[in-house]
Amino acid sequence: MRSRRTLLATALVVAAGAVAGAGAAVYAALSPGRTNTVVRQVTVRDSQPAAKTETLSVNSIYRAAYKGVVEITVTSQTSGPSTFGGGSQTQKAQGSGFVYDAKGDIVTNQHVVDGAQSVSVKFWNGKTYGAHVVGTDASTDLAVIKVDAPSSLTVGDGVVAIGSPFGLEETVTSGIVSALHRQMTSPSGFAIPDSIQTDAAINHGNSGGPLFDTQGRVVGVTAQIESDSGGNDGVGFAIPSNTVRSVADQLISSGKARHAYLGVSLSSTASTARVGAVRSGTPAAGAGLKAGDVITALDGKSVASSAELESAIAAHKPGDSVSLTYTRGGKSHTVQLKLASRPS
Repeated sequence: MRSRRTLLATALVVAAGAVAGAGAAVYAALSPGRTNTVVRQVTVRDSQPAAKTETLSVNSIYRAAYKGVVEITVTSQTSGPSTFGGGSQTQKAQGSGFVYDAKGDIVTNQHVVDGAQSVSVKFWNGKTYGAHVVGTDASTDLAVIKVDAPSSLTVGDGVVAIGSPFGLEETVTSGIVSALHRQMTSPSGFAIPDSIQTDAAINHGNSGGPLFDTQGRVVGVTAQIESDSGGNDGVGFAIPSNTVRSVADQLISSGKARHAYLGVSLSSTASTARVGAVRSGTPAAGAGLKAGDVITALDGKSVASSAELESAIAAHKPGDSVSLTYTRGGKSHTVQLKLASRPS
């Protein structure tokens, strides 16, 4: 669940405008055809301020917002003369930024990341993650970078589920993360990779409710249970928040979600990503894949299991071009293909 961390800076809204002082009002008027401004003070009795705003102390503002402010370190290459005979030199520079949204986007100055070869971000708790530049605008000196932070959810972490089991509204149960990277089968028959397993009590009616971590952040949506009795046996599953965010954003913007599609079924018994069948008319068929092939890498990143391959495909969008490496008869082959959109 890459980039699951919820990283939000607190925004303080300040009302901009004129605040009428008690007993005074000021107005200005321009006479037609003249350039002088006439200003006159008028006394108003028993008046009230036009608006009241609560002023926060510096300490209150700091405590509310400091966790959203980050330190940015940029590495770049410069060329030119130096005391050691010229040539390129590695240069490091530092700047600041603030977290813009829950997806890991961070706002900073364009001149901070200008010419960056690598970018790292250090958070309030001392943790440092790599980042990449999303875009820059020199005309306003603004830039957006994105943190490539791994999931902080680990096996044994506490979780809380809230829902309406058996129609009992606002029921809360708690437990731990029992396992990560489980796989559920969706109603359409496709796999939901990277699912979260928990022993928090989940029963009929909990489906669709949120699963929280101990900091109150949504880490998943409760969806299924494994049970011989039909009730809670301590093995429940939740759709990971990365998947939830990706699909929800698409549904909100267009009313439908599209998923990348390779076109193979994978052997459920093999410990490798072994192809069980290739569907005709799919990217896999066009690239020449056959049943029995073992997929070992996608875009140069190794794939050790069916679950890893499904997660790697899910991280892409329909239309993305990828390189796929597989073995057949003891020989390795690499092909280029364009992922399609998953059929309904």
